[in-house]
Amino acid sequence: MALKQKLTYDDYAALPDDGKRYELLAGELYVVPAPNLSHQDVAKRLFRKLDTFFEGNKLGEVFFAPLDVVFGQHDVAEPDILVVTDPSQFSTRGIEGPPSLVVEILSPSNRKHDLVTKAQRYLELRVEHYWIVDPDARHVMCLRATNDRWDIVAEGRDGDRVCDPAWPDLAIDLADLWRPL
Repeated sequence: MALKQKLTYDDYAALPDDGKRYELLAGELYVVPAPNLSHQDVAKRLFRKLDTFFEGNKLGEVFFAPLDVVFGQHDVAEPDILVVTDPSQFSTRGIEGPPSLVVEILSPSNRKHDLVTKAQRYLELRVEHYWIVDPDARHVMCLRATNDRWDIVAEGRDGDRVCDPAWPDLAIDLADLWRPL
């Protein structure tokens, strides 16, 4: 009987450049499917809003996947969008440690992974703010880590305006995210 060994950052870095996207969570390797058009369109629109707010107000830097977020030896994720407010987290490997905000945009192929696996691991890795964007349901949920659970601090659907209390001057008009191509 063989024991299962946790993979490390070195194992992750040695993966072939085969065009696939990978993540390492708690030492387990996941293949991340390519996002669909709806996912990418919503990501583009939300990125623009976050970039204008955070970078425009000199509050932080906004990035989009693929970019490695190295949480530790056994955890490397590629959030769809992330905000980093501490420049000391920038490295040649990517971002070191938990970003100030992680955004995951759901697709049919990644829904459970983002809602369950990644949500739990992000909580364990001390991500403080996690937004889940669901283009199919036209729903955004802003979560904040409180002790050992996620609390919903803001959410909206369809044409609502969503404002996470951590950034009261940042209001997201959801109708702008769901506009047809």
